[in-house]
This record gives sequence, structure tokens and C-alpha cells, in this order.
Amino acid sequence: MTRFFRSTALCCMAALVPAATLAQDGYQGLPRTFLWNPDFNALIETADYATEGPFTIGFSNASQGDAWLGTFYHSVQYGVSQNLDRIERFIVTDANGDPTKQISDTQDLLEQDIDLLLVNPATADALDPILSRAMRRGVPVVTVARRVDSDDSFVSFVTASDTALARMSATWLAEHLGGKGRIVLLPGLAGASPAEMRLNAAREVFAQFPGIEIVDTQYTGWSPANGRQIMAAILQREGAETIDGVWSDSGLQGFGSVEAFMGAGITGTDIPAHTGGDLNGMYQLAAEQGFAFAGVDYTPSIGAAAVGLALDVLDGIPVRQRLDVNFQVVLSEGDETLSIKSDVALGDYVAMDRPGSLIMGSGIPDYDPSTFTVELPN
Repeated sequence: MTRFFRSTALCCMAALVPAATLAQDGYQGLPRTFLWNPDFNALIETADYATEGPFTIGFSNASQGDAWLGTFYHSVQYGVSQNLDRIERFIVTDANGDPTKQISDTQDLLEQDIDLLLVNPATADALDPILSRAMRRGVPVVTVARRVDSDDSFVSFVTASDTALARMSATWLAEHLGGKGRIVLLPGLAGASPAEMRLNAAREVFAQFPGIEIVDTQYTGWSPANGRQIMAAILQREGAETIDGVWSDSGLQGFGSVEAFMGAGITGTDIPAHTGGDLNGMYQLAAEQGFAFAGVDYTPSIGAAAVGLALDVLDGIPVRQRLDVNFQVVLSEGDETLSIKSDVALGDYVAMDRPGSLIMGSGIPDYDPSTFTVELPN
């Protein structure tokens, strides 16, 4: 079949995913990664995948090992629950972060006569061969949250743009510091495509500011405990007063970093500028302590968006090879920079009356992870 085609007209006509549902209003325009992309977004012809419903969809999930991944999984379930008339079976496997297990899980799903394979890959390289084989067998693959190396191993990748998130947060930090200062980089999970893409994009930005010195770079596994432990060790080695900023690709480890500064006796506005979205607890700390902060959520609503795109594939509707879902830029008051403006002010975005463990931007109405439940296919 024809793998893809490019067309300015078709690119502009492609259905665009709205911003994630939030408790507060924010940026609601077209995804900025779509608007700013200098190339045309490839549209994938899916007519060969069209089949009669109701459908059987297999979901190979990397893990539910942190709060964001748990909310993302709920978003996938929510998307399925909104299409019960079209999805007859929804088969889920969870690899607990083990790429070898996920390969085996994926093979098992392919043996169950599924119409489409939805995948959140544990790592970018390990899952590439098995997904490529699925595509060659005629089973369409949709990757979400994390991608694999080869474009030929999936029909579409659903994301909120790791590179845009990182470039905006890194640019904010560099400009906030006036282009000079000693900073620490706290990326997420080593080998996971979001962490690697965000780190590379952030480094690309900081390289344009010769006065920025990167003191240390440490992977955290998107863990608050790891963020706290790692930053505490850095502060003991370097001295807490010598660090001017912390670039964190998520509020999960960013929260731990702030706690480390507080544990070292650095509180309030003396806490250096931090980045890191997603986690309500990070927003709460920034609001309570008053330090300069930029949060960019990697919205877990991409889960539901991926289910919707999967149904388009099975209907034979052309889809974009990369589907970007909007994120929100949240800044502390008075801390906009030359390049980075606030979509939502910190005070208007933070949910002070909700648990700190809440992941923002789920896209699920009245979402509470502790009580979330939806009807799913048998």
C-alpha cells in the first residue's frame, strides 16, 4: 500500500485535536508544534486498514510506574469508554517498565486477532522490531506518549511534543537568568524517548547561552524521591547557594528537587528558578514558596486522543503521522520572558484544594485518580 503522501491542502484540512480539558481556561488554539513546524506533516493513507466494527484493540502499555503514567492509562480507558459502541474488545498488557516483557506482551496481543495495536513503548529501540513486524503483518500500530526509532514501525505517533516542551522551559530558564548562571538538569527516565528528546532539546537551547554553566545532569526516573536524593547530593557537593536554576522535564522530580533545597535551609523566594509541569504538588510548592517557576504540562489526555485516532485508522480515514495535542505554559506572576509568555498564571492554574499527587491536564471531567472508574468492553 502507499505508506504516506504529502499535501499542503490535506495537511491544513486534517482534523486537529483541541486542547486538553483543564480546570482553568488556557491556550485553546491549534497546537503550536503544528503551527510552527517548518515542514509539512505527513498524512498516512489508511484505506488498507479499514474494517468493519466493532473492533478489537490491543494496548501494550510500558508501565503505570508513576503518577503521570497512571493518569495517562486512565485517559486511555476514558477514551475507550466513550466508544463502547465501536470497541468490542479492549485487551491490555502492562510491562512494568521491562522492554523484554513488553516485546513478549506485544507478541501475545498479535496472536489474539486484534484489529489495531496501541503501544506506549518502554524504550525507543527495543520495541522497534516487533512493531515493524506487526505493520508488515497488516496490523496498524499507533504509538502514544513514547515513540520508537523507525517511522515505518507505526502509522501515527500521538504526543504533546517533548521537544517543544523542553525548548520552551529551557528558554524560559535561560532568559529568566539573564543568560548566565549555574544550573542543574534533571531529565526523566534514561532510554525513554520523552526523556531523551527533552534533554537533547534543552541542551540545544542552553548551548545558545554561553553564560549558562551546566553543573550536573542526572536522570531521575521521574521519581520525586530520586529528584530529592539526587539534588540533595548535588547541593552538598556544590553548595546550595551556588545553584541558580534547575531544569526539570517534569514536576515529578522537580518536586523532589525543591524539597532538597528546603531541606538544605533554602526556602521561599531564595529557592532558585525551577521548571517542571504535570504534578499539582509542584505547582502548589511554587505558589506557596514564591520562587520563579515555569510549568509545561505533558498532557496525559494524549491517551484518549490516541484512541480517537485509532478509530480513524480503522475507519480508513487518513491520519497525520504525528498528532500533537496542546500543552499549557504556566508561569509564576511577573516571570514572563522575552520569548516565553504565560498561557495560564500559576495562581489561576494550581489546584490548592486538590491532592498534590494530582496530574494536571487529564482531559477527564471531574477527574480524581483515587475514585476513577469507567465502563469498559468485556
